[in-house]
This record gives sequence, structure tokens and C-alpha cells, in this order.
Amino acid sequence: MIGIRDLDVSLTGSPVLHGITTTLPTARLTALVGPNGAGKSTLLSALGRLVAPTRGEVLLDGRPLADYPDRDLARRLSVLRQDALIGPRLTVEDLVSFGRYPHSHGRLTDLDHARVARAIDRLDLRDFAGRYLDSLSGGQRQRALIAMVLAQDTDVILLDEPLNNLDLAHARRVMQIAREEADAGRTVVVVLHDLTVAAAYADHVVALKDGRVYAQGASDEIMTPGVLSALYDTEVSVATVDNRRVVLTL
Repeated sequence: MIGIRDLDVSLTGSPVLHGITTTLPTARLTALVGPNGAGKSTLLSALGRLVAPTRGEVLLDGRPLADYPDRDLARRLSVLRQDALIGPRLTVEDLVSFGRYPHSHGRLTDLDHARVARAIDRLDLRDFAGRYLDSLSGGQRQRALIAMVLAQDTDVILLDEPLNNLDLAHARRVMQIAREEADAGRTVVVVLHDLTVAAAYADHVVALKDGRVYAQGASDEIMTPGVLSALYDTEVSVATVDNRRVVLTL
């Protein structure tokens, strides 16, 4: 479980997050939603210890993130960043293998190779495993990055806009995988802009607005016309199609 207590974060001297207090439950898929500039990606970065808070703390199983040695944290928590920098002359398999570094330090065992192969297969990348990243489409590279995160095999998975550049079929597959990971007992946190996707897959929702928690709770409680209309300052309706909620702007 991840706990967040009175978290403030500033970037380049400007306050972005203000007094964030929430809990991200284990064995649940939590969606971070909210308008542009609400602080979703900054919060995810703080959860992954990629940015330091100016006040407050993030706790993993009751222990402050700051207290974890780097290697120990990398075995517990993995992050997909929006701005991930990758070498163009790496192959897909090379990239995904980096996910095993916290476990093997570059000396891959049979177990490491099995984890890499499984992640590649789950993201439908087997035919591209030997291809260089600069020869792939943006969506294929995004799937390779997600496969690297999965290969890390952590208790906590943080995904910042994982659906970027993905077509409909692969976006659905990525969310199915995220759902599978939560159902397997992991804490999965996903930054999402598509509210229909959030409504379909998330158990838990944290809605941010102006760097603060605007609403939080079970998906059914948050993905309502009243909450979403106020959150986005525009009229929103929620319809049910084939027993699934579909979020519409009018």
C-alpha cells in the first residue's frame, strides 16, 4: 500500500502539488484523473521518487520512500515515465532486459530471461524483439517501455499516460494487463486522460484539480456527472452501454 501525507511538490521553484493526502490501495488499479496542469504526472513522479517533495512524504508499506536504498526500491516499485530517454540503437529485447537490472545487475539468469520473454509476449512484441528502437513506430516503442516495466516484476507499478501513441487494440491490451496486475495483488497507479477507460478499468480514482485532491474513492463514486462536470468545469454526462460507463462531454 502507498500512503501520501501532506505532500507538497514544487518544480523549478513553482508550487505544483499542495497538501496531497491519500492512500493508494494494494490489489487495486487506481486512476489519476483531472484537467491539464492538475499535477497528475508530478504526483506519479513523487510516488516513484523521481522528484523530491518540499513537504510531506510518500510511504510504501508504512516506510518512507526516502528510507529505501535505490536497489531495494527498484525491486519493489517500477515507473513508466512520459519522458523516458532510450538509446536508439538498443533492440526491444535489450530495452526490456533493463527491467531485470535491479535483480541481476546485468547478469541475466534463466529466470530473468523468462521474465523478459513473458513481458515481450504480453505486449505482442515477439516479432520485434530483435529490432532496433529507432526502426519502430511510436506505439511500438511505447509498448516496449511498458514491457520493460513489467519485466521489473515489482509490487507497485506506476504508469504515466501509458496509452500515448497506442492504437485501439493495443490500448485495450495495455489496460487489460494493468487490470491483470492489480488482480494479481499489485498496486497499480495509472495517469489517464480517457475517462471512459478509467471508468472501465479502475477500482479506485484520485481526481486532482489545481494541484490538490478534488475527490477520491471508488470508481462508481467518482465517475459521475456531478463530480466530473465540476472537476473539468464543463458539462459531462455518463451513460451505461453494455453494463459499462461511457463518459461524454456535451
